[in-house]
Amino acid sequence: MASRLFPADPEVDGLLTGPDSMAWRCTSDVRLYAVMLYPLLLQVAHPTVGAGVRDYSDFERRPWDRLMGTIDYVSLLVYGGRDAVPAGRRLRELHQRFRGMREDGRPYHALEPEAYAWVHATLIDTYVAGQASFGQPMSRAETERFYQEYRGLGRLIGVREDDLPRSWAGFREYFERMTGQELVRTQSVDRVLGAIRQAPPPLPIPEVVWRAFRLPAAQVLRLGGLGLMSSPLRQRLAIPWSAADEAQFRALAGISRSLTPVLPMSLRVTGPAQLRWRRDVIASGPLGESRAA
Repeated sequence: MASRLFPADPEVDGLLTGPDSMAWRCTSDVRLYAVMLYPLLLQVAHPTVGAGVRDYSDFERRPWDRLMGTIDYVSLLVYGGRDAVPAGRRLRELHQRFRGMREDGRPYHALEPEAYAWVHATLIDTYVAGQASFGQPMSRAETERFYQEYRGLGRLIGVREDDLPRSWAGFREYFERMTGQELVRTQSVDRVLGAIRQAPPPLPIPEVVWRAFRLPAAQVLRLGGLGLMSSPLRQRLAIPWSAADEAQFRALAGISRSLTPVLPMSLRVTGPAQLRWRRDVIASGPLGESRAA
């Protein structure tokens, strides 16, 4: 990694997060793996982001690569210190080449400010909502602090100062407007939902073994991801959700929250270990590629 090549910049350094931050404490709880379908669906339901995934992604063949790419990206952004600075620049440069035509016939570019900021916004909402349901809910003050930290991290990847609201209350209004007016059931929403049901094994294991694990794993991802959605949004995207689904989601979330007192800190903050484990992979390619496509 190349942080030593970038001289100190007080303005940029002020955006980075450390062990005393809410972002550090709340981003990499192992229990949040259960909700990772949620931000992905929010992203690809945006007409511009969905078109980019349609045109540039091989998600069906490599769903685990995209998941790991997202986790790598967030881990480096939150836990990587000054390494987050060049990573943010590489991410924005990567998005320069993503352009084409949306399903509604409008041209798109991945660096459209609204679409680009929306991807970052989905992560913010995921961690707040995910902790509330599956981890340790944040207080109002903690949520505001978390939001301001993530808003600052967005600056490192090119989300401009005014692309997201200045307060958590403003963000909630923005988020409700986006989910209620801008998101649609794109082709990429269908692809993502189909890929979850038919995902290939993450490792080379016998098919019969993978079949035994795939169904329960897919059900956890489905419940965790769709359960965080509001009922109006599920209806808007025409995603079925039954009373039995709701009951299973609440049971799964309750069990997960009950683990908080006994869950070791190494599982509640996994980001630094993630960076050590994936150091060579992160350093060898353009970080964020699997997140973007």
